[in-house]
Amino acid sequence: MPPGPPPDEDLLRCVAKGDRAAFEMLAARHMGRAYGVALRILDDPAEAEDIAQEALLRLWRHAGSYDPARGRPSTWLHSIVVNLAIDRTRRAGPRLLGLDSAEDLPDAAPDPLAALQAGSRQAALAAAVQALPERQRQAINLTYFGELGAAEAAGALNISARALEGLLHRGRAFLRRRLETARA
Repeated sequence: MPPGPPPDEDLLRCVAKGDRAAFEMLAARHMGRAYGVALRILDDPAEAEDIAQEALLRLWRHAGSYDPARGRPSTWLHSIVVNLAIDRTRRAGPRLLGLDSAEDLPDAAPDPLAALQAGSRQAALAAAVQALPERQRQAINLTYFGELGAAEAAGALNISARALEGLLHRGRAFLRRRLETARA
């Protein structure tokens, strides 16, 4: 029986030694998910692609600093993606989920008022997420927008699953209060 594909840990050790083929295998395996995580945070395909590529470049440059005791290589890569994407949003200032103006609302909506209200709800949510304390925002972004499981999100943040649950609980409570205040 032929051996299966090499595990990420083995590939990353090879990448740390400058093995380009190992890097290409890792990149092929994880580029799609890295792009998806960045896209959910940034809501901009070009920016998300830049972030995913930058994260892989950092993986190439810093493969030797990977510590298996802190999580799987995929978790390490996703934490790089999330941190880069969050840094990019900070530099860009508050964003409204891609709705920079009323012109960005869909034209083909059957009910313009409903589309405006939906855009307003998205904008309120985006503003509330941006107002979260940083660690809560990271936890919310990873779990809900990055679609990571609890263990992966906790690993990306270098915290326990219990600490992640605490951040998510406080973050959801903050968002609920902020959105209720915005509706009033």
